[in-house]
Amino acid sequence: MNTFKKSTANIAAWNLEGFNGIPARRIKKQIEGLTMLDAEVVALVEINPINVLEKIKAGLEKNGVTYNSMILPQQDKLHIGVLYKEGVIATNPRLIPNSDLGDPEKRKAFVIDMKIGKFDFTIIIVHLKSGRSLPNQRIRDEQAKVIFNYIQELRVQKREDIIVTGDFNMIPGQDISNFHHLGGDDVLDFISSWDLQERFSHILEKGRANLLDGFAITRTYSKEYIRGSLRLFPMHWTMDIGRDEYKRTVSDHLPFMASFRIDRDRD
Repeated sequence: MNTFKKSTANIAAWNLEGFNGIPARRIKKQIEGLTMLDAEVVALVEINPINVLEKIKAGLEKNGVTYNSMILPQQDKLHIGVLYKEGVIATNPRLIPNSDLGDPEKRKAFVIDMKIGKFDFTIIIVHLKSGRSLPNQRIRDEQAKVIFNYIQELRVQKREDIIVTGDFNMIPGQDISNFHHLGGDDVLDFISSWDLQERFSHILEKGRANLLDGFAITRTYSKEYIRGSLRLFPMHWTMDIGRDEYKRTVSDHLPFMASFRIDRDRD
């Protein structure tokens, strides 16, 4: 039964900048931003400590936005989780084996099967190795290979609609091998590389920024994505604060959000 009265839904992804932990004052700001984001599904990375997700969910509830949540503990301090609204079906949470390459300081990709209205899909939320050096790029290559092999296994099982999102730590045009290994032989369509007007998501110092976060869908089968809908949510603007203050008090990343048709499933 389709519990959604509308024909589209929004799926978002955001890095909470939790490397050094997320203090209460920043959690409060993030709750404010997520209230205005108001997406049906929100993939979150750099949750630290793990109970931050419950604090955010409770804060959103007070603001009148009700979410359920899923999270599986990583071996290190940084975790990956998801918020999803009432009526969204989420099942079978799991971590992709060896997607951290056996290193507890890296993150395994987090996978959930979801259904919104008639649109059923698998979402893979990633937080790949950071860093601009060649050794870091090669680590991402190896992580990407593991994740891509998992995607191929899903497709063999007839799980065709797959969304990959999160903090790729990959810059279009620079980390070419990373995109190649994650996307395979034209399996993934990196819509964040071509269907995004803004060219940044990660806020650096002195006004600089780059596009580290990513959004991809399976090229052949994800027909529900609404072209032109992927956008950077200007959370600093909606919160009426400057970009520098946003970086200091909320996060050094801005969220992505994309729209999908949920009144049909065209697999």
